[in-house]
Amino acid sequence: MTFVGFMTDLTNFGAAGLMGAMWLCERRINQRREQQLTEAHDRIGRDEERLKGMMEVVEQNTSAVTRFAETQRQVAEALKDLAREMNHH
Repeated sequence: MTFVGFMTDLTNFGAAGLMGAMWLCERRINQRREQQLTEAHDRIGRDEERLKGMMEVVEQNTSAVTRFAETQRQVAEALKDLAREMNHH
């Protein structure tokens, strides 16, 4: 028997059957909503983990670029100093 057939049978019991059918229908809708919320919560949790991983990579890359830029600055300063020394001799 399908859910619709079961609901139809309940309505044959008059007002009490109709109330029972309405309660079952509401309960079924609530179960679907709870399932959707659970799935959404799980998806958000997975997305959060992925984002944490991506943020770690961004932070590591930022740190590497900063160190590289500092090294480049030091090399440029050393080259300027060397050029000055060579021009003075």
